This record gives sequence, C-alpha cells and structure tokens, in this order.
Amino acid sequence: MDNLALNLAQFIREKSGVSRLTLTDFRNYAHLRINARLAPIIITGENGTGKTNILEAISFLTPGRGMRSARLADIRRIRPALVSDEYSPTEISNLNWAVSAQVCKGDEEIEIGTAVERAAREYDDDDFRSYERRIVKINGQKITSQSELGKYISAIWLTPQMDRLFRGGSQPRRSFLDRLVYAFDVEHAKRTANFEHLYKEWYQLLKNGNAHDAWLSSLEENMAGIGVAIAAARRELIAKLNKFIEHEPDDVFPNVMLELDGTIERLLDTLPAIDVEDYYVQKLKSQRRNVLYNDNVDGVNRTDFKVYYKKKRMPAELCSTGEQKSLLISIILAQTKCQTLDKGFAPVLLLDEVVAHLDDLKREALLEKIRELGIQAWITSTDPKLFASLAEDAQFLTVKNNGVTEQAL
Repeated sequence: MDNLALNLAQFIREKSGVSRLTLTDFRNYAHLRINARLAPIIITGENGTGKTNILEAISFLTPGRGMRSARLADIRRIRPALVSDEYSPTEISNLNWAVSAQVCKGDEEIEIGTAVERAAREYDDDDFRSYERRIVKINGQKITSQSELGKYISAIWLTPQMDRLFRGGSQPRRSFLDRLVYAFDVEHAKRTANFEHLYKEWYQLLKNGNAHDAWLSSLEENMAGIGVAIAAARRELIAKLNKFIEHEPDDVFPNVMLELDGTIERLLDTLPAIDVEDYYVQKLKSQRRNVLYNDNVDGVNRTDFKVYYKKKRMPAELCSTGEQKSLLISIILAQTKCQTLDKGFAPVLLLDEVVAHLDDLKREALLEKIRELGIQAWITSTDPKLFASLAEDAQFLTVKNNGVTEQAL
C-alpha cells in the first residue's frame, strides 16, 4: 500500500456524513426521515419521483443556495389538493420549509437545522413587503453566518446540468470552483456573499446616478479588499489541487490541469496583495461608466475556471461529453482525497445520475474508488442493477409516492 493509501486509511476510520435526514414541506415531501449509513447510498426510482430533491436537501446543510440555486420561496411543497381550489387569499404560515440532520464528524455528532421563514420589511410608512430568509441552527443555537457550517460538513455535487459546465458561460464554473474552495477556507463563502452584496449596491448606485463620490469610493475599497482575498483563496486551492494531481495521478480517470483566467488572480502572481488592492480600487473607479452602458466590469466576478485534459493538451470545452464528465469526476476525486488529508474529514458526495455518459469500466472504477475511500456518497439512478458491485457495501433506497423505503439489492 502506498503512502497516500496509508494516510487515507487513517481517516477512513473517522467516518463523516449525514446519519439522519429529516425534511418538512420540502419539494414533494410533506415529511420524510432517512436514517442513513455512513457509506454509499443508492437512491433509485422513476424519473420525477423526487430523488434529486433529497440530494438538494443535503446541499442546504452547507453554505449557499443549494445545488439548484433555487429561489427559497420556490422550494416549499405544493399541495396538489389546492391546485383545483377556487382562489382566495389565505394567511401564509411563517415557516416555509425545513431540513434538519444529524451530522457525524469522527466521534462528534452535530445537529444541524435550516429553514426558511417569511418576514416583512418596512419600505415606507404604509408599505410592508414580505420576503423569505434562511435561518440556520447548529446544536440548537442560531448562527449568524452560514460559513460556520463548513466546520462540520462539506458537500460536492455533480448534476446532469453540469454536463454543460465547460461549454456555457463562466458563472457556473466560477460557482463550482468557489464551492471547492469552501471546503478548505470556511470564510470564503462569507467573502463571496459580501462581495456580491457590495457589488449590487455599487451597481445600483451608479445606475440611479445619485451617489456621492465618497460613498462610491468606500464601496470600491471594500470590494477590492474582499475581492483580492477571494482571488487569493482561489489561487491557493488551484495550486493545492494541481500539485496533488501531479503527484497522485488517477489510474482510470483523465488527469487534469486547472487554471484561473482572471486579471486579479494573475496580478497576485507577481505583486503583493496590498498593491493588487490599490490596482483593483483604481480599476473599479475607471469602470464606473461601463456600468451605465454594458455592465462589462472586470474583476473577481468575471474570473473563469479553466480545465484541461492533460494527456491530450486539450481544453475541456473541446472534449466529448463523456470526457467532460470524466474530467469533472477527476476533479471531485482529487478534491475528496486532498480535503480528507488536509482537513481530516471527507466531503459528502451528491451524485445525481452520475453514471450517465460513463462506460462500464469508468462506472465500476468510480464505484470502487468511492468504496475504497470509505466516504458517504448519495447517488441517484433509475436502475439499481448498475450498482450491483456495491451490494455488500451500500444502502439502497427506493423513492415512490413521495416516500422512501430501504431495499436489498
């Protein structure tokens, strides 16, 4: 056994993952409780039965807007009986939907709960507008920052929509990268959220044309400071993964080379962070007019995440669909191993229809790697027979009629 396997074996004994999951009014589930093993979990059922909804619920145990980036108000269960009823105004319950879980991290057990509640904000003396907000509790205590969740659980997901990750715009790739960064730097989620908030405020002030220069300058200084910290965290993660992949190449999935294509990230290659911040401030000032015309503002919110098939020296966007899926799997496997060694606990993998576009060799290789790593991976599919090699190691769940039952393969 090589050194990597020996080191990983030490952490495999320290199991991590979700041992109990409870959903309330979430998507198609009025109430659902799953007692889960810290092992591969295969969720099967017909299309449209709610398999992906379970994975989405788990994704809400981590910072952010979940694996679908859905509006909070759109997640609440729709009661079919109400569809044909004659419309009449009704009082909306304060509680919208909720997800709670018992999370294991070695010998530690943590209770995590998250819910969406409806609140009201006063706009003027006679105008109150309602909105949804997400609240999070850890061991019964309400937390002020979702980044705290990263101390206890992290998750990486692959969905069918991500099959087009390398061929679309840069925003989904940037979000995928930032989720990888969260695992190593729990403050990164807070930084990206703060930057987005500041950028929206800056953008709106410029569009409205009623902001004082001092106000704009203050926002730009804050954006530059946070933006450089975001760029630095991304660079650190890319360097870490590239080094790991170089020293620990995969035996089945293609080796990748990762790269950041962004002005701020490139400047950090040669300049101290304080100088890059000064540059960023001046850059934002010079781009104020751009916002008024085309919103083409350069910065960390335009950085692209580039992936290359190393052996072929080919950018991922030029690879076949199957190769692109294999490249994504290579990245998450490297992230999983690297995080396990670095942080002492593995991420939970959420793999929605992951075996699509994989041939038999790669499908079995992926399942074997998941089994060897001893990690919890929630995997959806319509065909349980594809996972026969995990019959002795996995937990098999069947979704039907808005409920879940455990089945033996």
